[in-house]
Amino acid sequence: MWSVWLVVKKNYKQMKIRLIVMNFLQFFVWGAWMITLGSYGSGEKGWNSAEFGLVFSTMGFASLIMPTLFGIIADKWNAKYVYALSHLLFGATMCFLPFIDSATAFFWVLLAAMCFYMPTLALTNSIGFGALKMEGKDPVKDFPPIRVFGTVGFIVAMWLTNFVTKKGFIFENPSISYSFNIAAIGAFCLAVFSFLFLPSINKNKEQRAKNKEKVLWIDRLGLRAFVLFKEKKMAIFFIFSLLLGGALQLTNAYGDSFLQDKYVFAEGGLINKFSTIILSVSQISETLFILAIPFFMKKFGIKKVMLISMLAWVLRFGLFGISGNTVLGFVLIISSCVIYGMAFDFFNISGALFVEKNTDSKIQSSAQGVFMLMTNGIGAVMGNLIAGAVIAKWFENGGVRDWAHIWLVFAAYSLLVAVAFAFIFKYKHNPEEIGEIKH
Repeated sequence: MWSVWLVVKKNYKQMKIRLIVMNFLQFFVWGAWMITLGSYGSGEKGWNSAEFGLVFSTMGFASLIMPTLFGIIADKWNAKYVYALSHLLFGATMCFLPFIDSATAFFWVLLAAMCFYMPTLALTNSIGFGALKMEGKDPVKDFPPIRVFGTVGFIVAMWLTNFVTKKGFIFENPSISYSFNIAAIGAFCLAVFSFLFLPSINKNKEQRAKNKEKVLWIDRLGLRAFVLFKEKKMAIFFIFSLLLGGALQLTNAYGDSFLQDKYVFAEGGLINKFSTIILSVSQISETLFILAIPFFMKKFGIKKVMLISMLAWVLRFGLFGISGNTVLGFVLIISSCVIYGMAFDFFNISGALFVEKNTDSKIQSSAQGVFMLMTNGIGAVMGNLIAGAVIAKWFENGGVRDWAHIWLVFAAYSLLVAVAFAFIFKYKHNPEEIGEIKH
């Protein structure tokens, strides 16, 4: 019996390492290029904000339907092969981006890349959960520590990109387009790793029998959960999810462009030269604030935690707006990055918990899908398109952006959403209902 236990423990450790590598590379290939995309578009290519808003909206467009379609394919086929093939195609597509000058053409190629990449976010979870269950482990308990390495991968990629794409570190005349090559190499490595080392998730007899049953397309696409819009409380929640979703990616879209703007921060100075590393503080903060969520949820309840998140977004944007090329400005930028963890985590996790607590178990997964659709899909698309158009019309002149007013407008928008949420959204906190929160 003791020897059997040692074998199981050894195999689990091996599987745990495989899943850690998978999560690390999964988010490494995202962090390698996403944060610097704004600097690439405005700095190297000279696109205006409206054009860049369209380019950055590709993630939102790809999130509307592709994860569901790829999930259906993965259920029919072996998930790890769908996952590996997706990364191969993503990496291959990224290789074309450095050769494209037109914002419109860039949009379509990046959209294709995102159609391959965005579904892998859900597949990462599916493979991880399935592998842990095969090992007899509890995904709720054992997956979060593994998932943290995804954020570590994102941070490492940001640091690597900073050194590779900034003048004087590795290359004398680098290009931000190198970030696409880093992402492609990471994706190819992950694809090979997936083929060779990730497990085939073997469904049990009950699952296989269930898969053979006739399932309506309305259920496959998760559309049945849209019935929740008939409930006033859920409809209000989803509308505010959409409104806040419009702000969630704005600092990822414009943060690096802001810190690399030579009209605001001296070219070659500390902030300008280490912009991507400075922004990585946001991801570090994200991992730390996750640990604080159980306390805040128990103490204040779902509504107040979501409201705290919205007010944190006001500070996130506002501190950027009043910062500058001074010591105090640097402190304000770092403070904004620290606050990002609260702004991002508190809404996403408390929102997901609200959906879980207020939906029938039969449509819970679909309801979570609607929540993600409203925030990272429709909300992100609208936010990027509208923000880009507003900046281009009122806050951009000859390629020079009025960053102070841009960030303050974003802050004002977030404040309006927060105030409206405080008065319109009704939810009574019951500490006993929260129970033990897993993160």
